[in-house]
Amino acid sequence: MYSFGDEQLAPANGIELCYQEIGDPDGEPLVLVMGLATQMIAWFDDFCRLLAERGYRVIRFDNRDIGRSTKLTSAGVPSKVDLLLGRRATAPYLLRDMAKDTVGLLDFLEIDQAHVVGASMGGMIVQQTAIDHPRRVRSMVSIMSTTGDRRSGQPSLKTYGLLLGNPPKTRGQVISRAVKTFKIIGSPGFPFEEDTVREMAARSYDRGHSAAGVMRQLHAIVASGDRTEALHRVQAPTTVIHGTRDPLVKLSGGKATARAIPNARLMMIDGMGHDLPRDLWPTFAEAIDNNAARSRRSAADAAAVRAEHSTDASNPTDHPSPRSA
Repeated sequence: MYSFGDEQLAPANGIELCYQEIGDPDGEPLVLVMGLATQMIAWFDDFCRLLAERGYRVIRFDNRDIGRSTKLTSAGVPSKVDLLLGRRATAPYLLRDMAKDTVGLLDFLEIDQAHVVGASMGGMIVQQTAIDHPRRVRSMVSIMSTTGDRRSGQPSLKTYGLLLGNPPKTRGQVISRAVKTFKIIGSPGFPFEEDTVREMAARSYDRGHSAAGVMRQLHAIVASGDRTEALHRVQAPTTVIHGTRDPLVKLSGGKATARAIPNARLMMIDGMGHDLPRDLWPTFAEAIDNNAARSRRSAADAAAVRAEHSTDASNPTDHPSPRSA
């Protein structure tokens, strides 16, 4: 059975990212990007093993301002007005900077191209990576995410308090808030694992909790604007996964993402909310693998075309000269 290597720090885009790897070091690289306020360990070990068993070199990492990656404490905390208005001028960084972080990690690991998978804000980051750094992305899976267009994917009213409420301060308050949050945003069609939520919240607090960092991440989301037009240029094979019962990023966000990206496939999952239920891990792994296979077929087709052109060039067909008038 595959197991994770030690957590390590990588210099990337002027900061340090904490990352881990699992799987065949010679396998196709597959990078997992997590969402708002969520550390890399939320890509559960057993889910990552499902991907490793399919032959991938799986890489997960803490985004900036969370976990054991660099926290930009000198940037302070955005005001609620800045968040509500999405003021770009006061944002210390944007999603495009977090995309550069991802590419910086690939650079450090000497990886030219990778399959990328992102959940929620992580979906936004991998979208931006495919937009800004298309040659680095072999395939993309965007889970429970959206395009940044404020006309789609907006949270339901019951979730606004979770986003803009006063952050918890103590370890116990953080754990209690996590349970409350996932009771609201989790998947009603699948079992709620309260003990697992509590354990993950406790581990995350102990690894590197930062309420201010979460607010800066949220500011990056709202200040980054609409990616719809730019997504029209994405050529990487893409699958969009979204739950029909997601109250934090409504299903319209997933539909808008799939519409924006040429030839994207939309997978709507009944009963899924804004989390990654254990019962769906095999479904996610299969979808990620199938999407990666599309990139391999595309590469094989392109190689065949190049070979055909090369053969044609080396064996030109003689054509009669045009007759004089």
